[in-house]
Amino acid sequence: MSAQPFTSESYSGDVRERAWQDVLRGFGLECPGSRSGPPVHATALWRLSSAGVRLGRVSADAPILRSLPARGGLPLFVLPVESSAVLTVGDEQQIVRAGQVILAPRETDWQLQFQRGLRAIVLSVVPEAFRGRKAPSLSACPPRVFDAEGLADILAGTARAAVGALDRLSDPEWEAVAQSVSELLLQLSAELVATTADPSSSRAALLQRLYAIIERSIGKEDISVAELAQAEGISERYVQKLFEGTGESFSHYVRERRLQRAWHDLTNPTETAAPISEIAYRYGFSDSAHFSRLFRERFGLPPRELRRREATRNSQTAMPNGQRGWPQDALVQLRARQARADPDTRRIAPPGGAARPDRAARAPMRHYLPVNAQHVHWGYFSRSLKPLIEIASGDIVTVETLTQHASDDPERMIEGDAGAESVFHWTPGSKAVDRRGAGPLDASVFGRGAGEGFGVHICTGPIAVRDAQPGDVLEVHILDIEPRPSCHPDHAGRVFGSSVAAWWGFHYSEFLSEPHPRETVTIYEIVTDAEEPHARALHSYRWEPQTDPFGTRHVLYDYPGVLVKPETITPKRNVLDGVRIPLRPHFGVIAVAPREAELVDSVPPAYFGGNLDNWRLGKGATVYLPVSVPGALLSVGDPHATQGDGELSGTAIECSMTGTFRVALHKKADIAGTVLADLTYPLIETPESWVLTGFSHPNYLAEFGANGQSEVYAKSSLDLAMRDAFRKVRRFLMTTKGLSEDEAIALMSAAVDFGITQVVDGNWGVHAILSKRLFPDRD
Repeated sequence: MSAQPFTSESYSGDVRERAWQDVLRGFGLECPGSRSGPPVHATALWRLSSAGVRLGRVSADAPILRSLPARGGLPLFVLPVESSAVLTVGDEQQIVRAGQVILAPRETDWQLQFQRGLRAIVLSVVPEAFRGRKAPSLSACPPRVFDAEGLADILAGTARAAVGALDRLSDPEWEAVAQSVSELLLQLSAELVATTADPSSSRAALLQRLYAIIERSIGKEDISVAELAQAEGISERYVQKLFEGTGESFSHYVRERRLQRAWHDLTNPTETAAPISEIAYRYGFSDSAHFSRLFRERFGLPPRELRRREATRNSQTAMPNGQRGWPQDALVQLRARQARADPDTRRIAPPGGAARPDRAARAPMRHYLPVNAQHVHWGYFSRSLKPLIEIASGDIVTVETLTQHASDDPERMIEGDAGAESVFHWTPGSKAVDRRGAGPLDASVFGRGAGEGFGVHICTGPIAVRDAQPGDVLEVHILDIEPRPSCHPDHAGRVFGSSVAAWWGFHYSEFLSEPHPRETVTIYEIVTDAEEPHARALHSYRWEPQTDPFGTRHVLYDYPGVLVKPETITPKRNVLDGVRIPLRPHFGVIAVAPREAELVDSVPPAYFGGNLDNWRLGKGATVYLPVSVPGALLSVGDPHATQGDGELSGTAIECSMTGTFRVALHKKADIAGTVLADLTYPLIETPESWVLTGFSHPNYLAEFGANGQSEVYAKSSLDLAMRDAFRKVRRFLMTTKGLSEDEAIALMSAAVDFGITQVVDGNWGVHAILSKRLFPDRD
């Protein structure tokens, strides 16, 4: 199971308290402090393993945490963070400092009161997590506080590190962590038993040591009672009596542990390559036929059938776990194959008759770049793409662009449109634009299709700018944006767009209603001739698995350009009824080619521009981009009818559009002392403001090197993006406005508006808006 976030702010007041208590009950806890007064504000992040290990971080403004009565299982592990607490057991109280560890048996009534609100890491392990291994009886043990040393410190450090990475661990990584912390908790629980004065507890501690010897020797074909007796310095008869006191014989316990450990390995996805005979041998079964017979008698099915069943289950559950960007192992495979040259990244024939102005001409020329399969690169940028046209500084170019989401409603957004039909053409025998994304052409990572959807945007271009060289700055001013009308006879002249609440959206792990998770597509009409142009929803539908023309089944919205078949969906009418969304037409992607890699995923933005997804980049705005490769290689795509800051669900209202741009080149030698001097990031200018773009990783390709296109998805945060935006504004104010550092910081706090650009593009963005009115005398 993936990490589960919780915030009480997601719930209305009448159910907020119950939802919070449900989270705590999963750990065997409750928080009674809110039963008088207003509901608590609470947050949590937790994760549950397949074996029933639950680890998480909980916080609330209510100060009290206490146990729910339960029988069996290891004690709860509670680690107060940030502030101390008072542990109350009966009439006795003990102060627990932040960082100390509390082991609290479930059968004991106890209460923990925090000084400054509840902040704790909690670990709960059920008996089933040990698959037949005996856990110590703790019914007579009171809670105990351990100092941060020895085994307790190791467990606390492991739990703290795991909680910090809960939402980034892969499923196999999480399962390994869960098994490790449960084993550490088992050993610490044995120490709790050993310190109890009751004689029965002493016997229980001895039994736990015998169990540990068996676990260490489980691979030996013959584990004898004599071996255990000698290790502990007791008689063989006493060892037998200890086991008989638990209700089973020594030999039965050993066989059960062998079989349980074998079951675990057979169901472990990382062990699928190990032969069944090898697994049997590692747990002391020298005869594989004998092992299979015992296994069938114990679990009701042979080992081979168990493995087949688990493989089927894992393949079915693995598909919905969407992933954007390169997995690390796939990047390793790619680097190993780079000696074999990848074919040309595009199949393109430069358009005949493209205008090439004479170098001596001074008047700006106009160019037109229509969209078709030969004029687009889908889902990636590349320094090696051949330019379609070359323009001079000051020229005006009109560029047709398509949204990749036209496939969400082919009738309205593709059919009858020659350019769109050319780009989206895909039959069992041919695919006009094969590569869709920066992944491998043979789809050897996930099998989604050529390019793997590691990048999704249809980009028109590239356009070479004459004399552009690294170190220069390219100015792209948007003169006009026109939506692309439908060409279908039933909808001719009308404009449509689509928005997908997708698996990469910020909301995806926090649904309140069933089914969850889910993906939903909403189709809009774009009304441009009204007094206030707006978008209105026509219908929505739940994404259902779609099979592309090559036979690949897409359970998730994981590969661009798969035409949705009307018979596979159920449209829901009257959605957003009465709601009119004001238009903010803009281009989500305006990019020059990055210098670091041959193929770059179009989703994460960076210093070269790309998927900026800032609605302020509309008509009348300008974006300045640092040039990194000769010719700059300008591309435009991802047209949006409108978008909110954050782009929370994963997309804007995506709508095909045509833009007209004036492109100017600023040579490095000419920009000293201007706002463009030493520009290393996309800078947006509107008539009223400067908009500076901050990213979690401003140049992730350089920062992470060969792993950049994977690491950026795993390591982005708003904290990092905000810090980058702050640093850029400070630099802008000091270098272009002549402010001191103290003046810059004072002005930022008083007058600069920082906002979330997007939280869905891999490299999260925060923008800073600096009004030009602040500098009437300086400008």
